[in-house]
Amino acid sequence: MKGRAVDLVLAGSGLAAGALMFVTGQWQAQVAPAWLFVPLVVCCGALLLRRTAPLASVLVGTAAVAGDVVIGPSLATPLVYTQVLYDACLHGRAALARALLALSVIGSVVTGAVCLVVVRDVRALGLAVLLALVTVVPILTGSHVRHHRDQAAIARRSAEQVARLAEADRANAVAAERAGMARELHDVIANHLSAAAIHATAALSADLGPDGTRQALTVIRENSVQGLAEMRRMIGFLRDPAAVAEATRGGLAALDDLVAHCGVPVGLSVTGAPERVPVSVDLAAYRILQESLANALKHGDGGPVAVAVACTAAAVDLRVDSGLARRPVPGLGGAGLIGMRERAALLGGTLTAGPDGDRWIVAAHLPTDAP
Repeated sequence: MKGRAVDLVLAGSGLAAGALMFVTGQWQAQVAPAWLFVPLVVCCGALLLRRTAPLASVLVGTAAVAGDVVIGPSLATPLVYTQVLYDACLHGRAALARALLALSVIGSVVTGAVCLVVVRDVRALGLAVLLALVTVVPILTGSHVRHHRDQAAIARRSAEQVARLAEADRANAVAAERAGMARELHDVIANHLSAAAIHATAALSADLGPDGTRQALTVIRENSVQGLAEMRRMIGFLRDPAAVAEATRGGLAALDDLVAHCGVPVGLSVTGAPERVPVSVDLAAYRILQESLANALKHGDGGPVAVAVACTAAAVDLRVDSGLARRPVPGLGGAGLIGMRERAALLGGTLTAGPDGDRWIVAAHLPTDAP
């Protein structure tokens, strides 16, 4: 509706300007001067088609100019015709603009050549120049404006696409961060709380005697203190990301302390140089072993657990061998196994976990040179 109103205003303005030129005598007529309004009205009507039918607008405008030349000529109709050509190049197809430019250039050149041959006077070239001003100039102007408009539209679409990609990247980053926080919370909270809950259940369900009860309470206290300490470090990291070194304390160097307080007897074997392992691999290996020992405590048969860590220049290989309980023990729906696999995948490694007879085997391969 707005575009139609603009077309009506433009056509009305051209008609009013033409009428003013007629009043001021800007015309020549071979017939009654009133007939000059006919091609002017037709040419102004062509402006109403400039958006919906640019080719038809050009044809109607060209016919109006031809009639004006035969009757007059006048100055008003050719001026309105320049607007018709400009709008045809701006709103029509690119092929239409190229065709109009070729025809206008050829027409101007042919007109100049004919004038020189017939009149044999350089001043006759003025007609060719006038024809070029009426046709070539508005066509070039419309094509130039259309080119810049199309470039602006392309730039706008590119900016919108970049914005959508940035939003998608932001959403993916948020999802990855939430998954990482879920893994850390599971490792920090669930493992220590599971150990505390298992020992508390054992203390409540059986008479362990003074020594057994004291030992169970000691394990509960140690796991609670360790869980709180790691939770404080994580909260400190979330508040200040620069404190990443403090938040990621632990690693293979702390394995002795881990196996001493995991609640099950552990046979630990470490080969290679753990101190040379990259920080990311070091922390991931520690978390995988921590989760594996927690699972051995929750789901194992209470027997000894064999932990083997092999550090080489290319990778860190982990293996945890524990017994399986005869009856299933309620767990956390496999969140720990998912977290371990995610940690290994983030480092370009692999992790397998599953039963082997009456044993549960966790094996992980973590490359140290992966990007």
